[in-house]
Amino acid sequence: MGVFTHQGSKRNLLGEKPDPELTWLLSNELQVSPSTPPCFIWHTWEDKAVPVENSMQFANAMRKAGVPFDLHIYQSGRHGIGLGKNHPWTSDCLFWLREQGFLSR
Repeated sequence: MGVFTHQGSKRNLLGEKPDPELTWLLSNELQVSPSTPPCFIWHTWEDKAVPVENSMQFANAMRKAGVPFDLHIYQSGRHGIGLGKNHPWTSDCLFWLREQGFLSR
């Protein structure tokens, strides 16, 4: 895991002293391959818990592997916003899902 790893999540998921191989296996940006499915990725600049660089690194790995993705970095929105407050990511994601053919129009 890189310098932008959210240490609290890493500790909660893997324990205090995780096996380095497990850490590597669970690092999304290190597991992208040409067979990775297309992804919709979003983050907010205001997120104080998880650095926006996490999403950017994942998108960069997708690009290098030649895998399509949609990356949205919104200026506002706290960490864990989810489906609340009519944030634009939900409509952007629906648009992307339809474009991919995952949802009917």
